Amino acid sequence: MSVVLISGSCGLVGSEAVNFFSKKGFDVVGIDNNLRKFFFGNEGSTIKIKNELLKNNKKFKNYNFDIRNFDSLEKVYKKYKKNISLIIHCAAQPSHDYGKNFPILDFNVNATGTLNLLELTKKYCAESPFIFMSTNKVYGDNPNRLKFVETKTRWELKRNNKYYNGINEKFSIDNCTHSFFGVSKTYADLIVQEYGKNVGLKTVCFRGGCLTGPNHNGAKLHGFLSYLVKISLAKKKYSLIGYKGKQVRDNLHSFDLVNAFWEYFKKPTKGEVYNLGGGRYSNCSIIEALDLVENIANISIKRNILKIPRIGDHIWYISNLSKFKKHYPNWKQKYNTKKIIENLIDSEKYI
Repeated sequence: MSVVLISGSCGLVGSEAVNFFSKKGFDVVGIDNNLRKFFFGNEGSTIKIKNELLKNNKKFKNYNFDIRNFDSLEKVYKKYKKNISLIIHCAAQPSHDYGKNFPILDFNVNATGTLNLLELTKKYCAESPFIFMSTNKVYGDNPNRLKFVETKTRWELKRNNKYYNGINEKFSIDNCTHSFFGVSKTYADLIVQEYGKNVGLKTVCFRGGCLTGPNHNGAKLHGFLSYLVKISLAKKKYSLIGYKGKQVRDNLHSFDLVNAFWEYFKKPTKGEVYNLGGGRYSNCSIIEALDLVENIANISIKRNILKIPRIGDHIWYISNLSKFKKHYPNWKQKYNTKKIIENLIDSEKYI
């Protein structure tokens, strides 16, 4: 038995990983108690995805445990012990706004939950690689200090700007506003690094940009591109929050992300950090995303632009992927933003 243990197994990245590693022949053990429904209501529920995963993957088993509960998690680790070949930690409280309103819950899920998994990995399967799904919000709003130029549809950097090809891993995480969500994820990011550098576990932090895909249950408080497509198709209107709707996001399909996991699994390192998003290959502003939805779906979307941005929101963020590509040259991106939106639109037709 070779087990891949996935927290947040019914979410966007977790479900993609369940399908991927099941097809590779692994026994996949998920930990997911559908806390997204608690955070975001019925529109955030992952129960349908869970049922599909159980139906389509005979080697998948899901435990309805909470990652904040050390004793429950330990039951899983005790059962599988050194049969665990890989841990993929995706479970999180993922919303800026929710984290600000409920900071203790946010910290307990994102920070304490991560620490629990690391301690149990150290105790029961210390040789197994530990992949943590971090976030670009560890950089807070520092990217907003870059010198942007305004175009018709986006904020952008000049080509001679040293960050034109994206934010790299040396970018400062200090002296900025992170959002409470960003702070709890930064703790988790740093403690994952520490268990690599200090304890010797094979850990990695992937600092994601805008991650998306057809299994993303986008809600108003989380899941930008998925929510944008869903609301645009259903209501033919969309609210753009701050920065004239010209804020830029790089978009990475969950399929491409999980393939990055696979490359790391084959050649793990200790305490490493990678920025991983769509990069220059796949990015758009909110206005550009709406334009694409209109063109692909042949609809007209009414736009309501709100002046006040979310606290800690990025005006422009594109990931510099050069470090990961240098270390793992076999990794290639399949989906650009247009293909991602086409995929999201197609998936909505069958809901």
